[in-house]
Amino acid sequence: MKNPGADNGCTFVNAAIGAQDSSLRIESGFIDALAVVPQPGDSVVDLRGDRILPGLINAHDHLQLNNFPRLKYRERHENVAQWIADIDMQRATDPAIAESARVARDLRLRLGGVKNILSGVTTVAHHDPWYPVLGAVDFPCRVLPDYGWAHSLALDGEFKVRESYRSTPVNRRWFIHAGEGVDAAAQREFSTLENLECVASNSLLIHGVAFTAADRGRLAARGAGLIWCPSSNFFLLGDTAECADLISQGRVALGSDSRLSGAGDLLDELAVARESCGVAEADLESMVTSVAATLLGLSDRGELRAGALADCVILPRDLPLSAARRADLRCVMLGGGMQYGDEDLAQVLMTPERRVTVAVDGQPKIVDRSIAEFLRTAPLQECGVRVMESRGIAA
Repeated sequence: MKNPGADNGCTFVNAAIGAQDSSLRIESGFIDALAVVPQPGDSVVDLRGDRILPGLINAHDHLQLNNFPRLKYRERHENVAQWIADIDMQRATDPAIAESARVARDLRLRLGGVKNILSGVTTVAHHDPWYPVLGAVDFPCRVLPDYGWAHSLALDGEFKVRESYRSTPVNRRWFIHAGEGVDAAAQREFSTLENLECVASNSLLIHGVAFTAADRGRLAARGAGLIWCPSSNFFLLGDTAECADLISQGRVALGSDSRLSGAGDLLDELAVARESCGVAEADLESMVTSVAATLLGLSDRGELRAGALADCVILPRDLPLSAARRADLRCVMLGGGMQYGDEDLAQVLMTPERRVTVAVDGQPKIVDRSIAEFLRTAPLQECGVRVMESRGIAA
């Protein structure tokens, strides 16, 4: 999705890019160049030292489950299969589940997209079937296309998991929940997947709480990746994956999971990874940008370089990404079009008819009209977000 005017040239000057003060020029939805002067006719934005990062990549979400409350029915689970069984038993009797499930799936998927774009996520990996709405031109963020997936060994069984992997072309990524527990069953899953020949360079194993050091070594040797969702793990299992070794090898991407078990959004996940697991800031940033792009097979994003998609996040000067909340984000751009951010940048980057004022966690922000239309009309709400005025929205 792009705003009208996104094809026009725009140059950000006095921007912090990596460790340097520089400039970045975008045109026609892509990054044109770095460290250049504005071209004639460009919109020029002086960032006064604010940081530009690549748009964030969320490597694991169930987009249709983000209107559900965070739920569990026992203090701690030995295996996520217990939690799923508890949820299934409560579907007909817990109003929180029934009311959330009654909302049309396409609306729930869109809410998942809104959750992500408001937290700076411009690309998300959806771990469930592909639905046409995910590829719609007005979907709030990009969704990884052309992937293979199985849910888990516990839910799908060995035959279905093996057939799912075998039917996925080697140039497409294949996702599965694995090792999501602290019991013997979870500990056996990596070896089972190996024996099924499902661990290879296109395999992305989600959670990995039960993986041993030997498991992780074999995962890395096979060129596979781990998608880490620590807040969900702590909530359900009281523990999370040991993955410092894989992080050092560039084999870990971060995922938010859905709000049914995760803390909220990818920014929340970054904070958990820093505060509870002590991950360094540089590693955290790479796990949601360049490393995530590599593991997901996305060669056109995750870095600020000429030819990459103009998916960008602007942060206040000196604010670490892992300390940022969504109200702190100065600007989120998708394909060169501003989708969310502050009024002063919206005045330059968005045409007046696209700008709609909202309150995000009590702070005034601007969103693109298409996001505001959804927030105003959908029979479900994004927590902490309220449309303040309807300029540009059809009554």
